[in-house]
Amino acid sequence: MLPLTLLKSSTTLPLLVELKSGTTYNGRLISCDHYMNLNLREVVCTSSDGSQFWKLNECYIRGSSIKYLRLPEEAVENVVEEEKSGHGGGGAGR
Repeated sequence: MLPLTLLKSSTTLPLLVELKSGTTYNGRLISCDHYMNLNLREVVCTSSDGSQFWKLNECYIRGSSIKYLRLPEEAVENVVEEEKSGHGGGGAGR
């Protein structure tokens, strides 16, 4: 299972993103690209020290600034089901 496959199967699911700066974003994944840039909707942003919160309708997060992502268990289950049904992204390699 590739990380981008897992991420793309998480579209519309809740997602927690922590940046290298310590700031966290909780929202629903709209889309992602092969650089792991993310578009989130219905976002709550928390400062690195946890003292400030912001509510955003949408936000864009650059993939190179991401420290880690936390996905719901549903995302893994979705990928496993797709791979079993033969709809996985198993294309040719390089």
